[in-house]
Amino acid sequence: MTLCVTSGLGKSAVVAAGLLVCLLAGTAWAGKQEKELLAPSVQTAMQQAINDARDPRLIFPTQAEANAWITEMMRRLEKRIPDEFMRRRLLTMVQYEATRAGLDPQMVLGLIQVESGFKKYAISPVGAKGLMQVMPFWVTQIGNDKHNLFDEATSLRFGCTILRHYLDIERGDLYRALGRYNGSLGKPEYPNMVLGAWRRYWQWP
Repeated sequence: MTLCVTSGLGKSAVVAAGLLVCLLAGTAWAGKQEKELLAPSVQTAMQQAINDARDPRLIFPTQAEANAWITEMMRRLEKRIPDEFMRRRLLTMVQYEATRAGLDPQMVLGLIQVESGFKKYAISPVGAKGLMQVMPFWVTQIGNDKHNLFDEATSLRFGCTILRHYLDIERGDLYRALGRYNGSLGKPEYPNMVLGAWRRYWQWP
């Protein structure tokens, strides 16, 4: 599904958001998502997505494209995650989880940068946890007590599934879906920061 931004984010807003990301890099920006009553069909679909046990892998039309992407993203992430093995592992998981959820992997990298600064043990003031700052109530709703939100793979699986859910609610409007993800629907700061980080640091190609 094509992701569209329909709330009129102008060039000046993107630049301002990029500067703000530079100043506040590493800050956990998770708002307080509101727990919602999920329709049984939606809850079942999200549970199935969470419990898919396939191992992550890069998903590209050709191996050459996969190699080009991972090489470039490894370079961009090196200062934040110096260990080559851990950096490659995380990028592979991000690309896989984002793609399977119908999200742009580079946008998800921008979201992680804003939410947690790539810190797996980040905790927000309202209790959101992990790379993608997922609220614990989601584990009760669509997961189980074995799911640890500080685990990178679990955080990515939950975060991408939840954002996909919000995108479906908002009919593909990424700006509003990001507001829901952060618990700040209707306020421009958070969506602008994520979109600014995406375009400034992670845009591909």
